[in-house]
Amino acid sequence: MDLKLEVVVIPVSDVDRAKAFYESVGFRLDADFRSERGLRVVQATPPGSAASIIFGEKLTTAEPGSTQGLHLITPDIAAACAELIERGADVSELWHDADGIFHWAGTDNRVAGSHPLADSYGTYASFADPDGNGWVLQQIVTRAPGR
Repeated sequence: MDLKLEVVVIPVSDVDRAKAFYESVGFRLDADFRSERGLRVVQATPPGSAASIIFGEKLTTAEPGSTQGLHLITPDIAAACAELIERGADVSELWHDADGIFHWAGTDNRVAGSHPLADSYGTYASFADPDGNGWVLQQIVTRAPGR
Protein backbone atom coordinates (compact mmCIF):
# COMPACT_ATOMS: atom_id res chain seq x y z
CA MET A 1 0.00 0.00 0.00
CA ASP A 2 1.25 3.49 -0.84
CA LEU A 3 -0.30 6.27 1.26
CA LYS A 4 0.93 9.79 1.81
CA LEU A 5 -0.42 12.53 4.03
CA GLU A 6 -1.53 15.28 1.64
CA VAL A 7 -3.60 17.83 3.57
CA VAL A 8 -4.50 18.75 7.14
CA VAL A 9 -7.57 20.95 7.62
CA ILE A 10 -7.12 23.55 10.34
CA PRO A 11 -9.91 25.69 11.82
CA VAL A 12 -9.49 29.47 11.73
CA SER A 13 -11.80 32.34 12.64
CA ASP A 14 -10.60 34.84 10.03
CA VAL A 15 -9.52 33.32 6.73
CA ASP A 16 -7.78 36.41 5.38
CA ARG A 17 -5.85 36.94 8.63
CA ALA A 18 -4.73 33.28 8.59
CA LYS A 19 -3.78 33.52 4.92
CA ALA A 20 -1.66 36.62 5.60
CA PHE A 21 0.01 34.95 8.59
CA TYR A 22 0.94 31.76 6.76
CA GLU A 23 2.23 33.66 3.75
CA SER A 24 4.26 35.95 6.03
CA VAL A 25 6.01 33.02 7.74
CA GLY A 26 7.02 31.52 4.39
CA PHE A 27 4.28 29.05 3.49
CA ARG A 28 3.59 28.89 -0.24
CA LEU A 29 0.04 29.87 -1.20
CA ASP A 30 -1.24 27.11 -3.48
CA ALA A 31 -4.90 27.98 -3.85
CA ASP A 32 -7.69 30.29 -2.76
CA PHE A 33 -10.98 29.09 -4.20
CA ARG A 34 -14.56 30.15 -3.49
CA SER A 35 -17.76 28.45 -4.54
CA GLU A 36 -21.05 30.14 -5.28
CA ARG A 37 -22.50 28.52 -2.14
CA GLY A 38 -19.96 30.01 0.27
CA LEU A 39 -17.27 27.35 0.47
CA ARG A 40 -13.79 28.85 0.59
CA VAL A 41 -10.63 26.77 0.43
CA VAL A 42 -7.18 28.23 1.04
CA GLN A 43 -4.28 25.81 0.66
CA ALA A 44 -0.77 26.64 1.88
CA THR A 45 2.37 24.52 2.01
CA PRO A 46 5.31 24.84 4.40
CA PRO A 47 8.68 25.35 2.69
CA GLY A 48 10.04 22.00 1.50
CA SER A 49 6.95 20.02 2.52
CA ALA A 50 4.97 17.58 0.40
CA ALA A 51 1.94 17.99 2.70
CA SER A 52 -0.19 21.14 2.94
CA ILE A 53 -2.69 22.77 5.23
CA ILE A 54 -6.15 23.88 4.18
CA PHE A 55 -8.33 26.41 5.96
CA GLY A 56 -11.29 28.45 4.89
CA GLU A 57 -15.03 28.69 5.29
CA LYS A 58 -17.42 25.76 5.71
CA LEU A 59 -14.56 23.23 5.86
CA THR A 60 -14.70 22.06 9.45
CA THR A 61 -16.83 22.31 12.55
CA ALA A 62 -13.76 22.29 14.81
CA GLU A 63 -13.20 25.35 16.99
CA PRO A 64 -10.63 27.84 15.66
CA GLY A 65 -7.31 27.26 17.36
CA SER A 66 -8.14 23.70 18.43
CA THR A 67 -5.56 21.98 16.21
CA GLN A 68 -2.39 21.30 18.19
CA GLY A 69 0.84 19.40 17.63
CA LEU A 70 1.36 20.03 13.94
CA HIS A 71 5.02 19.12 13.43
CA LEU A 72 7.44 20.76 11.05
CA ILE A 73 10.82 19.07 10.87
CA THR A 74 14.08 20.81 10.09
CA PRO A 75 17.77 19.86 10.09
CA ASP A 76 18.68 23.25 11.63
CA ILE A 77 16.17 24.31 14.26
CA ALA A 78 18.10 27.42 15.29
CA ALA A 79 18.10 28.76 11.72
CA ALA A 80 14.42 27.87 11.23
CA CYS A 81 13.48 29.65 14.47
CA ALA A 82 15.50 32.72 13.52
CA GLU A 83 13.81 32.95 10.12
CA LEU A 84 10.32 32.46 11.55
CA ILE A 85 10.97 35.15 14.16
CA GLU A 86 12.32 37.48 11.45
CA ARG A 87 9.09 36.87 9.51
CA GLY A 88 6.96 37.78 12.54
CA ALA A 89 6.16 34.49 14.25
CA ASP A 90 6.27 34.35 18.04
CA VAL A 91 8.53 31.31 18.41
CA SER A 92 9.40 29.79 21.78
CA GLU A 93 12.90 29.18 23.01
CA LEU A 94 14.35 25.75 22.21
CA TRP A 95 13.22 22.99 24.56
CA HIS A 96 13.36 19.24 25.02
CA ASP A 97 11.26 16.75 26.94
CA ALA A 98 12.53 15.71 30.38
CA ASP A 99 11.87 12.04 29.57
CA GLY A 100 13.54 12.26 26.17
CA ILE A 101 10.97 10.09 24.38
CA PHE A 102 8.54 12.59 22.84
CA HIS A 103 6.98 15.73 24.17
CA TRP A 104 3.88 15.89 26.32
CA ALA A 105 0.79 17.91 25.41
CA GLY A 106 0.94 21.58 26.26
CA THR A 107 4.05 22.69 28.10
CA ASP A 108 4.24 19.86 30.66
CA ASN A 109 7.62 18.18 31.12
CA ARG A 110 9.56 20.75 29.07
CA VAL A 111 13.18 21.53 29.84
CA ALA A 112 14.77 24.68 28.40
CA GLY A 113 17.42 24.25 25.72
CA SER A 114 18.45 21.67 23.15
CA HIS A 115 18.46 18.00 24.02
CA PRO A 116 21.94 17.43 25.50
CA LEU A 117 22.49 13.98 23.97
CA ALA A 118 20.67 13.96 20.64
CA ASP A 119 20.83 16.21 17.60
CA SER A 120 17.85 14.40 16.04
CA TYR A 121 14.31 13.94 17.36
CA GLY A 122 14.93 15.54 20.76
CA THR A 123 14.96 19.33 20.32
CA TYR A 124 11.83 21.38 19.76
CA ALA A 125 10.48 24.91 19.52
CA SER A 126 6.88 25.97 19.09
CA PHE A 127 4.66 28.74 17.76
CA ALA A 128 0.99 29.33 17.02
CA ASP A 129 -1.02 30.98 14.30
CA PRO A 130 -3.28 33.95 15.16
CA ASP A 131 -6.08 31.60 16.28
CA GLY A 132 -3.83 29.49 18.49
CA ASN A 133 -3.41 26.45 16.22
CA GLY A 134 -0.17 25.02 17.58
CA TRP A 135 2.92 24.15 15.59
CA VAL A 136 6.01 22.30 16.84
CA LEU A 137 9.39 22.54 15.16
CA GLN A 138 11.44 19.38 15.60
CA GLN A 139 15.08 19.06 14.67
CA ILE A 140 15.99 15.95 12.70
CA VAL A 141 19.55 15.90 11.39
CA THR A 142 19.73 12.15 10.74
CA ARG A 143 16.57 10.10 10.32
CA ALA A 144 16.18 6.86 12.18
CA PRO A 145 16.50 3.77 9.95
CA GLY A 146 13.41 3.07 7.88
CA ARG A 147 11.94 6.57 8.18
